[in-house]
Amino acid sequence: MTENAAKHDGNNKATASFVQARRPGNRRPRKLLFSKLSYSRWLPSYAWQVITRRSSRGPAHLIIAIADHFEPSIVPGKGRAHAPYAEQERRLQEWCREYPKVAEAYRDSDGRPLLHTYFYPAEQYDKPLMERLAYHCHQGWGEVEIHLHHGLEKPDTAENTRRQLIEFRDSLAFTHGCLSYVDGSNCPQYAFVHGNFALANSAGGRACGVDSELQILNETGCYADLTMPAAALHRAQISKVNSLYECTLPLTERAAHRQGRDLKQGRSPRVFPLMIQGPLSFSLGPTARNGFVHLENGSLTGSNPPTLRRLRLWKKAAICVQGKPEWIFIKLYCHGMDPTDYDAVLGGPFQSFLAELIGGAVDRRETIHFVTAREMVNIIWAACDGRDGNPGEYRDYRLKLAQHANLTSSSHSSNTSVGS
Repeated sequence: MTENAAKHDGNNKATASFVQARRPGNRRPRKLLFSKLSYSRWLPSYAWQVITRRSSRGPAHLIIAIADHFEPSIVPGKGRAHAPYAEQERRLQEWCREYPKVAEAYRDSDGRPLLHTYFYPAEQYDKPLMERLAYHCHQGWGEVEIHLHHGLEKPDTAENTRRQLIEFRDSLAFTHGCLSYVDGSNCPQYAFVHGNFALANSAGGRACGVDSELQILNETGCYADLTMPAAALHRAQISKVNSLYECTLPLTERAAHRQGRDLKQGRSPRVFPLMIQGPLSFSLGPTARNGFVHLENGSLTGSNPPTLRRLRLWKKAAICVQGKPEWIFIKLYCHGMDPTDYDAVLGGPFQSFLAELIGGAVDRRETIHFVTAREMVNIIWAACDGRDGNPGEYRDYRLKLAQHANLTSSSHSSNTSVGS
């Protein structure tokens, strides 16, 4: 199952599995239910967070990014099928034409529109499509980063993974003028999202196959991973949730991101890629979307568009740099090219949410900042370094887009660890 078939799988199918498992003599669904329940390893740490973590009681800065798993070829519900090329072109042209019209009307406290970070699949790279998307971004409507589906038919190898990442990274940087740089270096840096959420072979060998993937990401210039969370009952979901952290296990280990040290004010990060998680939680009772239980993982879909009710859950997750609780980081994700999710990313529900988000911010004592993945990491980095004031001022703190970076003249290398 590819990501475009799996994106609704974890939360929506959990209830169906439970109902099936209760039918007399239905052993296979019962086994499936128990298997899915084994993926709820995150619940104990989440319960501890509910008890111990406190949101900022005063005014808060909400730093909001959308990680768009941007796949023009997506065919909803059709697994690995790809839309015809003409349809991919049409979708991309429509997006680049319509999104600025919608986003232009809704500005944050810094006067900036909501931008998408387009995580484009490396294995689906197409030069003309990327040229169109890169132009859209160079006009100020987002930034491109790296997405990768691999190991679907058989486990991938470390060598092939490294090759794919380097080739796509260099195409983005040197052909299309995308990605970013740390000042004083000419080595392109990138953010990453793993297809099917199976980062570092964390899905039991499915949809990856490379235990040492985080080490490869580190060595090829990945400054942050934004894959997590997956879903409440997804086999790749790790126990550490609602956190910003650096890995403490060796990066060559399978699922090395399952343990880490939370980022903290006054301590600059040292281990890259940083782990930037979105919210994962649930709510019970009449406020839940179905009147009973609502599982929240920050996914924007046609059946679950953004709302102020969901915003309360995102804020309650209180994802922040330790020592700086008033800067709340909200990483959401979507599939912008999925036609079934139009309402959640362009349509009426999306526009209503933006109007309510911005219009009611003062009453909620919120200051809204729309950022890309790179800008979010820069603000996180600034918080770690003890910076204060308006977080929007740190969007270009360390990682700068190519046109703003002070590049050296030396030739680039395939190994481009952050800061090297």
